[in-house]
Amino acid sequence: MPLSDREPRLDSAETPVLFTAYLDYYRQAVDRKLRTLSDAELRTSRLPSGWSPLELLIHLVHMERRWFRWGFLGEQVDDPWGDHAEQDPHGPWAVPDGVDLAELLDRLHAGGETTREVLAAHDPAEHGALGGRFTEDPPTLAWICFHVLQEYARHAGHLDIAAEITGGATGE
Repeated sequence: MPLSDREPRLDSAETPVLFTAYLDYYRQAVDRKLRTLSDAELRTSRLPSGWSPLELLIHLVHMERRWFRWGFLGEQVDDPWGDHAEQDPHGPWAVPDGVDLAELLDRLHAGGETTREVLAAHDPAEHGALGGRFTEDPPTLAWICFHVLQEYARHAGHLDIAAEITGGATGE
């Protein structure tokens, strides 16, 4: 499926179509911005908060997986907090040694394919499964989509700051 660098312009009332298009759009925006940075720029923070662009990417990979596979589908996943140092959900983001941009982008887009499959197969009003991330009162798929979409939009904006400082691509 070819992805576009342009914001989706859909005249569809179908919620899954809109969520899918916007999540694909933001994944592609993140991908495009990161590819303009050198390996050193990907691994270096120039921000007071201390995160590097590669750490932001691993966070997005794990975040989407946590919400759709572990959360909505209730699958057991290895290291759901693997984007955080010492698996601490409140700790800083961390990239394991030997993990590079290409591997993380492959994982980002593979996660996107899983998300597209979930959205095609489930009603937005359906609640997530119990037994994975949720042990009681799981949110609806629509709520999860809004949450994940705002995470992508917010972090794509954060990435603009890091990319602008280093001379990389910015904007949506």
